[in-house]
Formats: sequence, C-alpha cells, structure tokens
Amino acid sequence: MAIITEEPEPEPQHQQPHKPKSKPKPKPKPKPPSSPPPPNNDNNPFSFWFYFTLSVSLLTLFFVFTSFHSPRDGKAWFLTLPTSLRHHYSDGRTIKVQTHPNEAPIQVFTFQEGPTSSENVVIVHGLGLSSYSYRQLAKSLAAKGVHVTTVDLPGHGFSDKSVEVSVEGVDGVLGRFQYVYSEIQEKGIFWAFDQMVETGQIPYEEIQARMSKRKVRKPVDLGPQEMGKVLGEVIDSMGLAPVHLVLHDSALGLSADFVSERAELVRSVTLIDTASHGAFPLWVLEVPVVREVVLGVSFVYAKVVDLCCSKRAGVADLDALRLLLKGMDGRRAVVNVGKRVNSSFELAEWGEALKGMPMQVLWSAGWSQEWSQEGDRVASALPQAGFVTHSGGRWAQEDAAVEIADKISQFVLSLPKSGRKVEQESIPEHIQKMLDEAKSSGHDHHHHHSHDHGHGHDHYDDAHIHGANYMDAYGLGDGPHGW
Repeated sequence: MAIITEEPEPEPQHQQPHKPKSKPKPKPKPKPPSSPPPPNNDNNPFSFWFYFTLSVSLLTLFFVFTSFHSPRDGKAWFLTLPTSLRHHYSDGRTIKVQTHPNEAPIQVFTFQEGPTSSENVVIVHGLGLSSYSYRQLAKSLAAKGVHVTTVDLPGHGFSDKSVEVSVEGVDGVLGRFQYVYSEIQEKGIFWAFDQMVETGQIPYEEIQARMSKRKVRKPVDLGPQEMGKVLGEVIDSMGLAPVHLVLHDSALGLSADFVSERAELVRSVTLIDTASHGAFPLWVLEVPVVREVVLGVSFVYAKVVDLCCSKRAGVADLDALRLLLKGMDGRRAVVNVGKRVNSSFELAEWGEALKGMPMQVLWSAGWSQEWSQEGDRVASALPQAGFVTHSGGRWAQEDAAVEIADKISQFVLSLPKSGRKVEQESIPEHIQKMLDEAKSSGHDHHHHHSHDHGHGHDHYDDAHIHGANYMDAYGLGDGPHGW
C-alpha cells in the first residue's frame, strides 16, 4: 500500500556516523593534564625580552648618569688623569692659534724631544689619537739625533676640545632643558630658591636676560682648511720650518691641503698607514649606549683597538687614550672632525702636484690581506715615494716604535740638510706695549737691574713664555702649564 514511505530510514543512518565521530573527541582528554607545562614554556621569550629590555634601559641610565656626573671643569678633569698623562702635559707647551678672525683662539698642545739644532720632524696623529701615543716614537727619533715635535690637533689630547660661542635664545624644549641643566651646573640646584628667599620673588628678569644672550661651549668642529691653518701657525710660531712631516692614519685627509698650499714649509713627507678614514671606527663613538660602553669600560675599548688598530698596545696606554677621548667633550669633537676629513681628494693628483717633494710610505706588512692591497694602491698612486713595510699594525707607533723611528730617521738624515732660518719669535703686541711703557717710565729699568742678579733677559723670557702663545690650559697656577 503506501509502505514505500519507509525508505527514509537510510537518512538516520547518515546521522549515526556523525554521532560516532563526536565520540572520539573525549579521547584527547587524557592529554590536557600533561599539556599545561608547554604553554608556560611558550611565555619564556616574552619574559626574556622583558628582562633584556629592562637591563639595557638600566645600563643606559647608569651610563647617562655617570656621564652627566663626570668632571666637566678643566682642573677637576685634569687631576683625575693618570700620572703618566699629567707628566706628559707638564713636559709640553701650549700655543694659541687663531682659526677664525671673529672667534676666540684655540689652545694647541705640543710636545718636543731631541736636539733643537737638528732636522725638525713634525708628527701629525690620526683621529682618536694624540701626541701621548707617539711619545715612544719621539724618544726613539730623538735618540737618532732628530728633533721631534708632536702636535695635539684641536679636539684631541690636551688641545682645546670645545670653543665658546655666543648663542641668542633657546631652541625648543630640549634647548630649555639643556639651559636649565647648564644653570644647575654653574650655580647649583637651589640658586633660584635662594634668590626667592632673599628677594621675595622669583628672578624672572635675570633668567630671561641670561637666556636671551648667553655664551656656551660647543665641541670643536674644524675641517682640513682650519687644521692646515693650525699646523701652519704652530710651525711658524715655534720656528720649525722647513719640517719633515710625518702623517699617520687619517692625518693625510686633514693635512693634504696644507702640504699643497704651504709646500715651502715642508721638507719631506712620510705617510704611515694612511687612509681616508682612520683605523678606529668612529661609529662606536656615535651610537648611543655603544659609545658609553666603549668609553666607559676599559676592556671594551681595548678590544675595539685590538680588532681594528693594534694587537700589541699596552693596557695602560690604551686606558690613557680612552680617558682623553671621554673627557671634556673629546668624543663629540673627534666625531665632528672625523665627519670633516677630506676623503674625496685624489691621491695620485695630490702626489703629482708634489712631484719634487721627497716622500716615503711606511706600511704594515702583516695586518691583513685587504690592508696590504690598499698599500699597493697607495704605492702605485705615489710612484715617486719609497715604499717600505714594517712589522706593526695600523697603529704602528704602539706596536713597533723603534722600528718606525729607524726608518724615518734613515730617510730624513739621507736628505740634504735643511737650510733653516733661526728667527727670534716676536713678542706679542700687548706685551711689547707694556715693556715700552715700562721703559719710558724708567721704573722697569731700575727694578730690572736691582733684582735680576744679572739676568738681563728675564722679563723678555717671561713675556715670551706666558704671553699670547704659551698659556696655562687648566688653571693650575703660574708657569707654562700651571705647575
């Protein structure tokens, strides 16, 4: 009859297979009790990065805090230096050099060794170095009978690392913060409060007046032209011309224009492992945190030097270089100067223009294959120069000072003797005016003969040493360097 309608029974059969499929779901239930530990392990990367970020932040704050509290006063900074550095400073002399007509002169530190009647060798260092790095080389050259002068370029060593400039107003929030910080450094944190207690009001007018026009110190920022002027004035004021110029590392990029423009002051040129960019990587002095670590930890700085510059430098010597870089805006000044190095000039064209100039190239033979290839390129660009290898690294003055001194002295003494003019340095104008007035009044004459015990040039010598050219850089008292 109508029994055909019973055929829908297969439909529930399709539903039944779905039911058993849902039954296997409870089977994974035994796994959950053993699975909770893995999710906890998955959170470990987050905790690692959390603690890592926290550690880096605390480390950054520590170095920023210590950099803010490092001595910024010249005298305080000088007294924290190692004894060897202070002795090096006491044995040198400081010369004032005018780089710009409308700016204050810059004090340049120089160090001399050897007989003054011999050939004059002037050593110019590369970025991040100073005359202190070459004291062993200078002594070895002096032992060979050569007179050596090493110069701290502005921004390096004991030369000025910052200059005072006039600034009008304050730029932005950061500028205001820096101004407040400088005021706290100069007057103390409670200066405004003390003024308010004494006068009964906040010293707005005085603060506004000081903010409108004030003098600040900025890191040295000199390029090759200014550096050439510095070298020229040092050579002229010390009566060294003509000189045998020794250019190391990045000094060629800073001094190439000077050699071309003032060739009459130069008797010969010796290049020691020169490159457009120095051996010491400047980026480590620019990147935040990295620069604080490199200059704040002796081991890290020594490791950078070992990888890039010298394998045999002494620990104490490297620490002295690190302290000179760290203090008194040294780091920022070196970075500024490094950005201005003339790396675009063509070495072959420069050498062609100096074809008649005696020239020598000293190059590291075992630093690396790439560096040896760079030496071959320099030798081919300067065919008139003698090419000699040495066993030291890129900072050869640290590795092989005696060997380098032998090669320089042999080259210098093999040339015909320089015809030097021995001229008496002129007395600064304001000192001469004072002496003339004293002579005209007669007071100086009688005082001179009654108390100088026969030394008829004491007054002249004192004016010569303590006048415009030779000054006390760190306010340590009377004398060429305040000793």
